[in-house]
Amino acid sequence: MEINYTDFWSPSLDRNMPMKIYGHHGRPVLFIPCQDGSYVDFENFRMTDVFAPWIEAGKVIVFSIDTNDKESWSDRGGDPVKRIQNHERWINYITRELVPFMREYVNEKNGWEGYPGIMSFGCSMGATHALNLYLRFPDLFDRCLALSGIYHASYFMDGYMDDLVYVNSPTDYMCNMAPDHPFVARYNNNKAVVCVGRGAWEEPWSTEYLDRRFHELGINIRVDYWGSDVNHDWPWWYKQAAYFLPYLLDEEQ
Repeated sequence: MEINYTDFWSPSLDRNMPMKIYGHHGRPVLFIPCQDGSYVDFENFRMTDVFAPWIEAGKVIVFSIDTNDKESWSDRGGDPVKRIQNHERWINYITRELVPFMREYVNEKNGWEGYPGIMSFGCSMGATHALNLYLRFPDLFDRCLALSGIYHASYFMDGYMDDLVYVNSPTDYMCNMAPDHPFVARYNNNKAVVCVGRGAWEEPWSTEYLDRRFHELGINIRVDYWGSDVNHDWPWWYKQAAYFLPYLLDEEQ
């Protein structure tokens, strides 16, 4: 498996942002770590073992990045205005700086031209971020795998709401999306999986809400509920990722 380290200065975050890149060919996948996580977590938590068949076959190139959760969602004692502004700066880093880098990288590796769509992927809070990116920016992210996320910002912001919190809270902005919104057609041209278990430490309520809302809007996002034995932990995320990747990579319909 080809593994590379790189970093670059982020004007949005005013600091250097590291990443590790796994693979030599294929579609780009953005891996977002769990809460307060690091760019090394994809490897350290052995998600590389799950992705290895697709990485080594040249079907995906995975980019693993840093979060800034400690300055935003996790900073429960901090000023909520600053917390959500910090999060939005991280969103700008991804959409304005990282996405162009990823596209240039995979185009060079594959000999492609144009603007390849990106798969967002994460578990727990990584899933929260992954689905939010997919729903907010369907022109950038055309695939998503979200495992065991919570998609309602009030869970992290202790009830505080402003415009930036709203646009980062899928249960809120999807509630107000009109059936004729142009994003609905975009979602239906893309592919996403949202999965949650019903075992220890899982929180299925926000997934259930989004599931109902997707059906009301006619959005074809695959939502799966796994059983009461399925806990909020890596062994189950390994199984879920291996199960859903063939669907998301168009190996099966």
